[in-house]
Amino acid sequence: MTEYDKKQENENKNQLAIDFDGVIHKNSRGYYDGTVYDIPMEGTKKALKLLSKQYILIIFTCKAKPDRPLINGKTGTELVWEWLGKYKLDIYIKDVVCEKPRAAYYIDDKGIEFESWDKTIIKVK
Repeated sequence: MTEYDKKQENENKNQLAIDFDGVIHKNSRGYYDGTVYDIPMEGTKKALKLLSKQYILIIFTCKAKPDRPLINGKTGTELVWEWLGKYKLDIYIKDVVCEKPRAAYYIDDKGIEFESWDKTIIKVK
């Protein structure tokens, strides 16, 4: 097994990928002004604390995209880390990324669980 295979296998088993807006950050006004302005979703701290005992937690968010404009001189990734620190959630998170990382599971408020294309098409129509 190559080092890459080991890395991939480890991340696929031991990481949990969690969307930021609408899952951790309430995001009640959508993009609004680009800041991270809202409170955590109810139960966030308790869930992250519990899940971090079993998994390495990775946040994925469009806020971390490199083409996103700076907000108050900060990148979206910096804003997310600042917000996580404000609510003392940063201790549970390993990384904030803009693309879907390898993971055992994905937690996302906009996700559709795939069963078949026929069922998926019905859900997205």
